[in-house]
Amino acid sequence: MSTTRERWLDEGLEVLATEGAPGLRIDRLAARLGVTKGSFHHHFTGAGAYKDALLAYYEEHTLAAIDEGIAAQRARGTRATLSWLSELAISGAPSIRPTALDAAVRAWAHSDDDARATQARIDARIIDALQAVWRPATTSDAAARTAALVPYLVSVGAAATVPPISSDELRAVYELLLEIAPVAGGPTADGDGDGAGD
Repeated sequence: MSTTRERWLDEGLEVLATEGAPGLRIDRLAARLGVTKGSFHHHFTGAGAYKDALLAYYEEHTLAAIDEGIAAQRARGTRATLSWLSELAISGAPSIRPTALDAAVRAWAHSDDDARATQARIDARIIDALQAVWRPATTSDAAARTAALVPYLVSVGAAATVPPISSDELRAVYELLLEIAPVAGGPTADGDGDGAGD
């Protein structure tokens, strides 16, 4: 049975999430897939090329899931979108920023320039998307960015806390943020008003 390039990448993400970057060894991946290393070399020119492809694959899928999800929710208004994002953070939905994989890439970014650049682009895109969600509910781009940073930094911090924050505690934190959301934006917090410009 042939092993597609995508299967190699999917398996790499599984290993990365459970074992971290040191687990990304060609022989180990081949054994997990039940194929020879020749299959690997059919798709990748070497370990460096595989690492680059894996990071690009992770970035592409993470950003696509986030962009699609936020686009689908944005019409519902700022507070509803934030509620949806909060529920995603609490439930650990597998399609958007799985916690273990996110933590593994962040750990990898401390020792690898390519992983660091990938994580930086993902963080920037998510913060930009959150800023766009908040913009109708705030009086300036700067205020929207500050508001966007709060839930994002909570989610990143919660994922890094040892032992992990319980779902009930995290839910309480996000509910508090949602209580603040209408106050932060005044009458346009739910996207019903026109929002003040700069």
